[in-house]
Formats: sequence, C-alpha cells, structure tokens
Amino acid sequence: QVLLVESGGGLVQTGASLRLSCALSEHTFTPYAMAWFRQVPGKEREFVMSMLWTGYSTFSTSLVSGRFSISRDKAKNTLYLQMNDLKPEDTAVYSCAAASRPGENVMTALAYDYWGQGTQVTVSS
Repeated sequence: QVLLVESGGGLVQTGASLRLSCALSEHTFTPYAMAWFRQVPGKEREFVMSMLWTGYSTFSTSLVSGRFSISRDKAKNTLYLQMNDLKPEDTAVYSCAAASRPGENVMTALAYDYWGQGTQVTVSS
C-alpha cells in the first residue's frame, strides 16, 4: 500500500520557518506529481504548491508567493515544503498528496490519488 506520512509541523512564532516532509512508504511507487494542501477547520481545503516528480516543474499560486518552496528527493521518496516568514494565516493542517498519473490539473485535489493524514502548523502572533 502507498502511505504518505507528513512530519515537521509545530507551533512557531510569526516570521519563523518550518520544513515539512512527506515520506512515501512504498519505494516501488513513482508518483507523477506531488502536492501540499492545507485546511483550516470549517474551511475548504486549499492548494499550496505542487511539483512533477520527474521532468522537474513546480506549481503555485499567489497564496504563499515568495515565502514557500517545494522540493523533493527522489532517492528518498520524500517531498518537502520549506515555509519561511510564517504568518498566523498559515495556520492549518498541511497534507501531502501524490498523483499516480497525469490527466488532471496538478493544482487541484482531483489530480491526487493518495493523501497523508496531515501535520499541524500553528503560527502565533
């Protein structure tokens, strides 16, 4: 089975940095794309960033422009989200997701087949 396990969340102050990791448990599974989403209780899940696993391309919106970056280590089957200059509005549960194949916009949840359980990021002011 394909399991995605996030780590790296925590409670930090405004302006701090965190690096989230998402480890894929199945080494034989090669995703087409992986992404980070976040969700606040009572609100809809929102897209943060995504990237293609091979043929390196990254995707983002103005949501976290200039503060976050996405990367991956193919050898370790691990996805990262570097978050800098964190703000209270970044507080959310961050989940990683993997797409097994192309066919949907990789900036939308429809593209992804597998999801992690999420890691809590809390930014205090």
